[in-house]
Amino acid sequence: MSDAIKHECGIALLRLLKPLEYYKEKYGSSFYGVQKMYLLMEKQHNRGQDGAGLASIKLDVDPGQRYISRIRSNDSQPIKDIFSQINERISNELDENPEYQNNVSLQKENIPYIGELFLGHVRYGTFGKNSIESVHPFLRQNNWMHRNLIVAGNFNMTNVKELFQDLVNLGQHPKQLADTVTVMEKIGHFLDDEVTALYQECKNEGLTKQEASPVIAERLNIPRILERASRNWDGGYAMAGLLGHGDSFVMRDPAGIRPAFYYQDDEIVVVASERPVIQTVFNVSFEKVKELNPGNAIIVKKNGSVSINEIRTPLEKKACSFERIYFSRGSDSEIYRERKELGKLVFPSILKAIDNDTDNTVFSFIPNTAETSFYGMVEAANDFLNQRKIQTILENREKLSEEKLQEILSVKLRSEKVAIKDAKLRTFITEDSSRDDLVAHVYDVTYGVVKPTDNLVIIDDSIVRGTTLKQSIIKMMDRLQPKKIVVVSSAPQIRFPDCYGIDMAKLEGLVAFRAALELLKERNLYHIVDDIYKKSKAQEDFKDADVINYVNEIYAPFTDQEISDKIAEMLTPENTNAEVKIIYQTVDNLHKACPKNLGDWYFTGDYPTNGGNRVVNKAFMNFYEGKDARAY
Repeated sequence: MSDAIKHECGIALLRLLKPLEYYKEKYGSSFYGVQKMYLLMEKQHNRGQDGAGLASIKLDVDPGQRYISRIRSNDSQPIKDIFSQINERISNELDENPEYQNNVSLQKENIPYIGELFLGHVRYGTFGKNSIESVHPFLRQNNWMHRNLIVAGNFNMTNVKELFQDLVNLGQHPKQLADTVTVMEKIGHFLDDEVTALYQECKNEGLTKQEASPVIAERLNIPRILERASRNWDGGYAMAGLLGHGDSFVMRDPAGIRPAFYYQDDEIVVVASERPVIQTVFNVSFEKVKELNPGNAIIVKKNGSVSINEIRTPLEKKACSFERIYFSRGSDSEIYRERKELGKLVFPSILKAIDNDTDNTVFSFIPNTAETSFYGMVEAANDFLNQRKIQTILENREKLSEEKLQEILSVKLRSEKVAIKDAKLRTFITEDSSRDDLVAHVYDVTYGVVKPTDNLVIIDDSIVRGTTLKQSIIKMMDRLQPKKIVVVSSAPQIRFPDCYGIDMAKLEGLVAFRAALELLKERNLYHIVDDIYKKSKAQEDFKDADVINYVNEIYAPFTDQEISDKIAEMLTPENTNAEVKIIYQTVDNLHKACPKNLGDWYFTGDYPTNGGNRVVNKAFMNFYEGKDARAY
C-alpha cells in the first residue's frame, strides 16, 4: 500500500503444558517460552510498529514470590527493545547468581519471565496518543491471584461510550474512555462477580479462605465470564487474556472480522493473529494450524485442559478482506494464491486500458507488498500473449517459415523493477515547505527500460488517499517518459471509513469519496450531499440497529469507471506529460479471489455489525459540519 495506513495489531498467546525442566532437557533451555515469544512477535512485526508488550505468568508459586511480569515499549524498535531488556535482566541474574545456571527451580523462583504462560502484543495505534500507557498488554491487579487480569487484543469497538456508561451504571469509575480499558474492566467486573459467587459456594461447603482459593481457580467458568462481559460489544476483535492463577483465553468476534489461529500438541498451546507465524515458529504444517471460529473462544485452564467454546452466536462471516490484500504476511499459502489471483482477475481491465498492446507495455509494481499480485498479473499477461502466438501461428500455418516462427515465439512480456524505495530518505522528510519535493524522491527509478512509445503499468495493493500517488509515484513515473501511465489497484475503491481497527476513520480522507463529491458538483447534483446530511442527522438518536447507511447515495449516480477516471484526473500532478489512467479491482472479483474473507464494508458500505452504520453516519456528519474528529 503506497499510502501510509496504520492498521491491525498482532497478538501471541503461548502456554507451555510441560514443566520447565522438560524444555530444559529437550531444547537445552528453560527460557524456551521467552525465545518462542520473541519469534512469534517478530514474525508479526508487520502488524505493529508503534509499540510492543509482553506479560508472563509463573504457575504454582509460593505466596510472597512474584508471579506476574510485564514489560512494554513505545521505542522506535519496540520488539527489539523489550527483548533486549528481558535478555539483559536474565543475563545479569545468571551472572550474579551462578547457582541459578543449571537449576530450573531457582531460575523460575528468582528470574522474571521464566514461566509457563505468555501474552505478547504488537501495536499500531489507531486511536489516541502513542504513549506507553496505550501499549498492551493491560494489567488489572488484585491480591487475589485469580482476580488478576491481563488483556491484550487486536480490536476496535464502535460503541466505546455505551460500554463506558455500562461500567458507570455498574458503579465503577473507569480511569479512561478507551476501548481497551473499558473491555478489560468489563471482563474484570464479571470475573470479580464469579469469584465472589464461588467464594460463597466454598464457604457454604465449610472451606477456609485459604482452602477456597485453589478451588475457585479450578471452578472458574471462563466461558460464562466472557459471555456476560461481551453481550454489548460491537466491533471486530480477537481478545486475549490471562488470569493470575494460570487460566487463559482468546475470543474472536461473532463476524470473524479480526483473525485468530491456534495450534496445540502435548507440549504447547499457541494462538496468533496469523497462521504462517505459528507454522514457522513451531515448524508445523498448514493443516495443523486451525482457525478459531467466529464468536468462539479457545480457553486453556490452569491444569492444561483446552476447550473451544461458543461465546457469542456467530453472525454471517465477514472476515476482513484487507488481511488478504495487504495486512497479513504473504507467506501464508492461501493468501499467496489469493493475492496472485487478484492480479490475474484485474488483467482484462488492464488489457483494455492499453488497447491490447502488450508489446509496447512495461509491467511493474509499487510498493514491494504488491509483488505477489504483480506475479498474478504477469501470469495472466503471459497467458494472453501465448494465446496470441497460438492464434498467429494457426492463421499463418500454411506459409510459416522457420524464421517467422522464431520471430513469433521470441516475443516476451516486458516486466521490470522500475522503482526502488529509498527508506533512508523517508526518515529525513519533515513538515515544511520543501516536503512535497522531498516526497517526490522517496523512490528511485530505473532509467532506460521505458521508451516514449510505451505504456507503463504499475500495480499497487490499494489506493486509499492517493497522497503518495500524486506527490511521488506519478511524478516519478512520468520522468521515465512513457506515453501512458496505468496505475492498477488490486483492491476495489475504498469508499467508506473502517471502524474495526484500520486507520481509515474519516470520509474526506478517502480519494474515492472526494472524487464522487467533485462529480456531484460538476453535474449539479450536490444537493444529494445536503439530502444525505438531513437523513443522517435525523438518525442521530436512533438505535444502532435502525440506522441506515445513506452515504451510499453519494456514489449511486456514477459508474465505477467514472469515479476511477475522476480519481485519475485529481491525482495527476500539473505538468505531467503522460496520459494517466487508474484501474480498480471489482468487488465481485475480490470475492472470487478471497472467498473465505468476505468483509468488504470499506468498499461497499455493507457493515457487518450494527455499530458500523452509526459510525459511517457520524463520519458523514463530521465531514459536512467541518469537524476534524473521529466517528468512534
